[in-house]
Amino acid sequence: MAHSRRAKGRAKAPSSRSDHGSARGSDQGRRQPQLRVGEELRHALAGVLTRGELRDPSLTDVNLTVTEVRVSPDLKSATAFVVPLGGSDLDPIIAALNHAASFLRGQLSREVDLRHTPRLSFQADHSFDEAARINALLHHPRVVRDVEAEDDAEDAGPDGDSDGGQSDPDES
Repeated sequence: MAHSRRAKGRAKAPSSRSDHGSARGSDQGRRQPQLRVGEELRHALAGVLTRGELRDPSLTDVNLTVTEVRVSPDLKSATAFVVPLGGSDLDPIIAALNHAASFLRGQLSREVDLRHTPRLSFQADHSFDEAARINALLHHPRVVRDVEAEDDAEDAGPDGDSDGGQSDPDES
């Protein structure tokens, strides 16, 4: 008679998800540890970078903001998105951070209580640039003119009246 691993005292832990849960709920459950670990790593990495323990000349006197840390589903690797304050040249900063990634991983292992500290990689965060580009597009004179013309047309209503096509019941 064959014995399974569960039969030898390694019983499966009860699932926190109900059997009739939706697929979206289970997806949220799987991503929660990633989000939590990513946020912990972001805070710890910001602290390490603030202390200025890196000796690379590309990173001296550079203020960085760690905007996000994305962790892989297996929690073995993490990508930190950074943006320099003051608009410094990003390419040498990212190269220097990737060069110092193993040192930073060691520092993070002392700061964050995880079974395995993820491998780090760094990328420039372009979300602020993208937001500024979209803001500039929305405030472009042609777009503003079109939005105002559309608002005026909605206010005028289908008859061309300024009251939106609503007639006053006392005017019959």
